[in-house]
Amino acid sequence: MRGVLVFNPRFRRGVVDLTAYHEPVLLDEVLRAAEGATRVVDCTVGDGGHSVALALRPGTQILGIDRDPAAIAIARARLGPGATLLTTVYSDPQALDAIRAFGPDFILLDLGVSSRQLDEEARGFTFRPGAVLDMRMGTEGVTAAELLNEWPLGELEQVLAEYADERRARRLAREIDRRRTRQPFATSDDLVNAIRAVLGPRSGPGDFARIFQGIRIAVNDELAGLSRALPELRDALVGGCLAVISYHSGEDRVVKHAFREWARACVCPPHQPLCTCRGRPLGRLTSRKPIVPAGPEVEANPRARSAKLRIFQVSEHET
Repeated sequence: MRGVLVFNPRFRRGVVDLTAYHEPVLLDEVLRAAEGATRVVDCTVGDGGHSVALALRPGTQILGIDRDPAAIAIARARLGPGATLLTTVYSDPQALDAIRAFGPDFILLDLGVSSRQLDEEARGFTFRPGAVLDMRMGTEGVTAAELLNEWPLGELEQVLAEYADERRARRLAREIDRRRTRQPFATSDDLVNAIRAVLGPRSGPGDFARIFQGIRIAVNDELAGLSRALPELRDALVGGCLAVISYHSGEDRVVKHAFREWARACVCPPHQPLCTCRGRPLGRLTSRKPIVPAGPEVEANPRARSAKLRIFQVSEHET
């Protein structure tokens, strides 16, 4: 979850209410990774926290992308007219074309839902009582309520097992199916009650957060979009780094496997006698283990505790 709400009186006036904004996660680590970069793409610009800090460096140009129009409005007010901003998903062909044309030497993805989105009950990301089941990061696509009410039983089970890491996925999917035949799912209470019916009365916020997160990932096609976009983003870099902050084990797994495969010189099957692949690495990992927030940052922003930053340095001759 990206950022923590902090007071900032500098942005009190204007079209967008900016009495508060969100402090970006792992900011110092991102700034170090982007050292020397002048053409920066922030694929999930959100409130613009990382981009504002990067834009302070002389000569830096910013391309910011986000599917949330509200986030783009906030980022535009904070970054000013010098930044280029696109309202779309970073994995969309339009966005990827724009990134390639921009010629970046640093690309950042800060995945997951922002604190601002999470705290706005009308967006439907929260399991607080009475919240609508929406969960869309943008304005298009299927809502969480439509997913729960319309998706086939097998697909529901797959979402719960793979995205929510729920070992009782089959039972929970069947419970959702049973309940939706009597009354459609409409609010957070409907899903929480279904979870409690299967996980028991001792289930609590940790279970609700995990399962709601899994539904959100499915609603926004997050893992599939990430898998599609990563190699395109790598190839768009003119040298420099691709940095990804993830908050979910599935996200981190996609990034880790991609970065490790790119760092290998040979990706041929183990028993193949002759190498027929690229024969060289596409770059290198800056560290084998992910970078995580230090204690003081987690203390100030508990939502940052699950953040993991992985960085891949692209080889100059591969671009």
